[in-house]
Amino acid sequence: MSANATVANAAVIPAARQAQGHRIRLFAFYAAAIALILALTVYGFNYYTLDAAQRPLSPKHVLLKPSGSIGVKLGMLGLLMFLIIFLYPLRKRWAWLGKQGSPRHWLDIHVMLGLSAPLIIAFHASFKFRGVAGMAFWIMSAVALSGVVGRYLYGQIPRSLSAAEMSFKESQELQAQLTQQLSRQKVISPEHLTPLFRLPSKEQVDQLQILVALAYMFLLDCARPLHIARLRWRVLSASAIVLTLGGLLHSGNRELENTIAVARQQATLSKRILFLSRSQQVFHLWHVVHRPFSYSFAVLAVIHIGVVLLLGYM
Repeated sequence: MSANATVANAAVIPAARQAQGHRIRLFAFYAAAIALILALTVYGFNYYTLDAAQRPLSPKHVLLKPSGSIGVKLGMLGLLMFLIIFLYPLRKRWAWLGKQGSPRHWLDIHVMLGLSAPLIIAFHASFKFRGVAGMAFWIMSAVALSGVVGRYLYGQIPRSLSAAEMSFKESQELQAQLTQQLSRQKVISPEHLTPLFRLPSKEQVDQLQILVALAYMFLLDCARPLHIARLRWRVLSASAIVLTLGGLLHSGNRELENTIAVARQQATLSKRILFLSRSQQVFHLWHVVHRPFSYSFAVLAVIHIGVVLLLGYM
């Protein structure tokens, strides 16, 4: 092995371990958020489904109302989550914060909190959205939904392990390497791989409207698991196809799964290169929409907290 290859491997292994650790932490965060939401749903279902006039008669009212002992804690948790959420844009302006962790990992946490916080705030408000607090909640929900779109768009722009955006040339070089790897495999015939790589022409993509291009990308991503399942059908036995739920799950056949991993990566990269200019256009447009909603929510949240403190609702 050459010295350059040794150095490259030494750099890749820690990055892979870091990525695996991040996935575990992210899974734990999502599991904790889901568990909390399920627990609140089960415990408070017979309270949250009551009319506003009947709620004060419930023994759970002193706990689950917005100013109740549980309600207040949920409000504080939601506030803490949003303070962490706003660290993501701040890290681009604070050099010391920008050096902490990977941008992609920060974004994953940002999205996870952005999805969880509106639900926590909804339980804090006991699903009654009025006045400034109600306006803030609906804006917050719009921010969360737009954040999901933004995370998807971020993933459509080819990036290296360090999360730095790859140049068009680097993307093409990686695509050529993947093509070479596929040409050497003997598990799946080339004609069976063709549907996985079927894409529109660049001229067709350039003529698409921005939102239509976004929908087209999403449909291609949805169709890819079905194409991969068909590849497994052609190799696996009938019993293995049943065990993999029709080829949708990992088969345990190392050679087949290695080939599928390379084919999936190449198909994904080819689509991203083809739609790169449109993805960047939509991503820039998304920033124009997402930021004002985020800032307006922050202002309304501060007003709501100020009113609560001044009027002594705590």
